[in-house]
Amino acid sequence: MSERNYSRVNEFLLTGFPGLHPEHYGLVSAVLFFVYLMTVIANTLVLFLFATNQSLHKPMYHIILNLSACDLLFSTTTLPKIITRYWFKSGAISFTGCFVQMFFVHYLGSVNSFIFFLMDFDRYCAICHPLKYTTILTKIRILILSLAAWIIASLFPFILIFRAYPLPYCGSNIINHCFCDHIGITVLACTDRTPYALTAFVNAMIVLLVPLAFIVFSYCSILIEVSKVAGIKNRLKSLSTCSTQLIIISLYYLPRCFVYLASNVGISFSSDVRIVIIMLYSLGPPMVNPLIYCLRAKEIRNCLWKQFYKIVPSKAQVAQVSAIST
Repeated sequence: MSERNYSRVNEFLLTGFPGLHPEHYGLVSAVLFFVYLMTVIANTLVLFLFATNQSLHKPMYHIILNLSACDLLFSTTTLPKIITRYWFKSGAISFTGCFVQMFFVHYLGSVNSFIFFLMDFDRYCAICHPLKYTTILTKIRILILSLAAWIIASLFPFILIFRAYPLPYCGSNIINHCFCDHIGITVLACTDRTPYALTAFVNAMIVLLVPLAFIVFSYCSILIEVSKVAGIKNRLKSLSTCSTQLIIISLYYLPRCFVYLASNVGISFSSDVRIVIIMLYSLGPPMVNPLIYCLRAKEIRNCLWKQFYKIVPSKAQVAQVSAIST
């Protein structure tokens, strides 16, 4: 491209859902705001319960704490901007701001994947090596592994940013998405995207497939170990300890694997359908995960009820207060 035609864009425009009619902007922004509000409340509640209940200071709940923090940060990174896109009709995001958002989108997605790896490792040790569980997964080791997950996960988006930021962006500045990601940005570059797409694909496969391979291996090992347990009730009881983690992990991996497989076997989606699917598997789990913890994890559920009873006085307490006042 000649120098006279080169003009680097200063900002990007997020379209959100490209085919959405303007009359539905208010409804969509309200739904997205509700999702964000519920995500913030639910995950903040999990963090609060962990901070105020010593009984939750166990390796498994340290992992859940990291997952809640990651979910809260991811939703805060992505949702406020797209809400303003529909609420205030302001879809513009600065050039640098878009790359900052892209970094956190890929970074927090990588952290999520590694946290699921730790979550599954916890269940693998608990069922396949129960006698060594307390010596293998101590609090300090979980803290070190969690910190390592947050640090190692930053390497992959840094590589993407390092390769994508210097590219010449001299054409369209419209991103057909609800947030900035690597594909949405680099497709606008005035150069051959193939080398950069390959880097992104390799990074995605490492982040997704390495933890997923261990998860598949560990659950195969768990099933083999559980099959040795005598009695169907005991087997179901052993498997039930994995149910919470299995549901959460499935919500994260199954939609992503479906999208990757569909694209490789030739199944194509319209832009709106593709974005809806991405938004569902990106923003649905952060809102739903805390609900799953509270329903499935007995200790978290008990702590939640204790907090509830502290806020809402019992009938006996109300009657006692009334008697004293009279």
